[in-house]
Amino acid sequence: MVSKPKEINVLGINFTNINNKELISQLKIDSHNHSNRFIVTANPEIVLYARDNPKYLSIIESADYTIADGIGIIKGAKILNTPLPERVTGFDTLLSLLTFANENKKSIYFLGAKSETLDKAIKKIKNDYPNLEIAGYHDGYFTDDSDIVTEIKHNKPDFVFVALGFPKQEFFISKYHNLSPSIWMGVGGSFDVLAGTVKRAPLFWQKHHIEWLFRLLQEPTRFFRMLALPKYLILIYLKKLGIDKK
Repeated sequence: MVSKPKEINVLGINFTNINNKELISQLKIDSHNHSNRFIVTANPEIVLYARDNPKYLSIIESADYTIADGIGIIKGAKILNTPLPERVTGFDTLLSLLTFANENKKSIYFLGAKSETLDKAIKKIKNDYPNLEIAGYHDGYFTDDSDIVTEIKHNKPDFVFVALGFPKQEFFISKYHNLSPSIWMGVGGSFDVLAGTVKRAPLFWQKHHIEWLFRLLQEPTRFFRMLALPKYLILIYLKKLGIDKK
């Protein structure tokens, strides 16, 4: 990357001003150049958490790309008259990179999810992307990460996908991304979707930007997490009025 792409600030978080196609094109270049890259996929919930946690905020600020994985980010940026081009979802980015890895025989390390979920995801990946190399994988339930660290350091995969959920996945990547010149990306619950244990919203819900409602209907326990969205929008409108309230 010759220069860092322009950034758009949304409530203190600098989002990379980039669309899906541009991001994937850049990541392909980064991968071919064996560049070390750290990608954060951020939604309104992550923005609110970072505002209250300086250490986490500093980690996000250290990322090479912070992408707008949430329609709330797109709407917020538009309200503040600093629009971002489009939503760039972590899951779609993951699928594009899996395809790229398959076409170019790249290697990937997978970290996260429950053991049985990860096994199902790896089985599907082997079936759907037979030419990519699996450099290793480990579930997200560990107290000692020494074996994981050793395997990544030894195998030096082209990509490391970390599905530990925020903020754990970003803390892990920040701590260890210098082990290998890889593309490191936090992918949240993506392994659950790959494994089929969680269903992704159908295209209609995606196009109408109501994936959050589909997920809430699937997992009613997410209700209290969803309350972050109205709080986020209140802060956006206060910001527009010139009131930056912590």
